[in-house]
Amino acid sequence: MTPIDARTAAPGRRAEPAGITDIATSTDEVLRAAYGENFPVSPVVLPAAIREHFKAIYGFARLVDDIGDEAPGDRLALLDELAADLERIWTGAGPSLPVHQRLATTVAACDLPAEPFLRLIEANRLDQRVTRYPTFDDLLRYCTLSADPIGRMVLGVLGRATPDRLILSDRVCTALQIAEHLQDVAEDYAAGRIYLPLEDLDTFGVAESDLAAPTASPALRNLMAFQVARATTVLDQGAPLASLLDGRMRLAIAGFIGGGRAALHAVRQAGYDVLGGAPKASKPRLAGAAMWVAVRSYSPSMRAGAAGAGGLPPLCEPPPPSPNPPRATAASAVSAAAVTEPALATAKDRAATSVPAPTVAVTTLSGVVTGADLGNTESRSVNGPASAWPAMTEADSRHSRRGDEGEAS
Repeated sequence: MTPIDARTAAPGRRAEPAGITDIATSTDEVLRAAYGENFPVSPVVLPAAIREHFKAIYGFARLVDDIGDEAPGDRLALLDELAADLERIWTGAGPSLPVHQRLATTVAACDLPAEPFLRLIEANRLDQRVTRYPTFDDLLRYCTLSADPIGRMVLGVLGRATPDRLILSDRVCTALQIAEHLQDVAEDYAAGRIYLPLEDLDTFGVAESDLAAPTASPALRNLMAFQVARATTVLDQGAPLASLLDGRMRLAIAGFIGGGRAALHAVRQAGYDVLGGAPKASKPRLAGAAMWVAVRSYSPSMRAGAAGAGGLPPLCEPPPPSPNPPRATAASAVSAAAVTEPALATAKDRAATSVPAPTVAVTTLSGVVTGADLGNTESRSVNGPASAWPAMTEADSRHSRRGDEGEAS
């Protein structure tokens, strides 16, 4: 699963259109079948040529995600076939699949590397083997495969993939991924997956079976409020990315960031009850949030955050090579995260089977603009478990609501 929406129908919701799972499908057909996203796929503020490149990237990401989520039969075999054909873009052999043929034009025009594309495929391989994430660190590690590559592709197309921008982009994309997870708790659980860290379920007293209920319990609502606050923190850390771009590029990136803010706002507006269906932001809310981000990108505090971006450590180190990688095609270029599915019975069992913690750089809010009014610089690590965030949920929720009011005004 990537920041591109999965489309398994949530309980009580109408069935969304089925995804494309035929790897021989053209990009145009994939785009026609695509459902609405939290962010503009091909922002109209950008020149037509760049929009076409964005469509080529989105068509690829959408197809990979649909195969990983919905394809019948051996999904790993299909993903391996995709990866092998994808690599032909860079070897000069020429890909045979229509989506890759269109993507090859974008890769050549923008001089894009193979790694971000291979990481998206690897994320969907991981989804076939891992359905639970014991800690937030483990989820961040997954996001280095499933989310961060999207921003790197976008910046590559814009010709703005500098180290400072990439650091901020990774935060924005990780936050967008987490926002998708929070919206889709019910449908992910119906598909057998949980993207809420198991340590946080334990801390808030939420059982996995609670995710199958028609409405969220008070404990689950508190857990969701905490997750929204943490995702908002990560998104706010990446928001100065818009300040490092000019003109129409700034507006386009503000649309991505605003989409994340609007998605998190939708979860808050639902009272943190996501079990009756995925809360989605309205188009006016999306537009308002994007404009709010664009305007705020000119503020001194946002410019200061952008200037300090180069000194920020990554949220999480990339995953280590897997000791037992899947079929050897593109896996040699981007190895699977060394994650094994944890046992589900008890916290003790989970600890015994959980993935070793990655080398995570402790990232705090100190010196980085965050929060709706850009005035909250309280130091707090985003990597810590829920138990390390005492008495923060309501305060941070109020803080986020002030930003929502600013966006709506």
